[in-house]
Amino acid sequence: MMNFLVKTIANAGALAVAVWLLDEITLTGDSTGKEIGTLLLVALIFGVVNVLVKPVVKLLSLPLLILTLGLFTLVVNALMLLLTSWLADQLDLSFHVEGFWTAVLGGLVISVVSWALNVILPDGD
Repeated sequence: MMNFLVKTIANAGALAVAVWLLDEITLTGDSTGKEIGTLLLVALIFGVVNVLVKPVVKLLSLPLLILTLGLFTLVVNALMLLLTSWLADQLDLSFHVEGFWTAVLGGLVISVVSWALNVILPDGD
């Protein structure tokens, strides 16, 4: 349970950095508290998408991953971020990613920041 909480906080931090760095990834709210709540909910959605959908997509795209020496992972990460944006829209959360190339760059930022935060934060196991 602690590991899940740490990973959700790391995802929220990584998403916050992506929102801060990229103008076409937006997160809006009436107050700072609502923005933080929205960010945590989007981080939960992002975590669920990465746990349930991403392994299936990676398995189905294995030939492309091998052919591109793993660079297709950037496309998979972008698709997961776009799916998270779509799900957030369906749940009336104010998080939106505008366009595929923004999602590619956002996925790269989120991957790097999430990795760094997971190194810094305690593991909880």
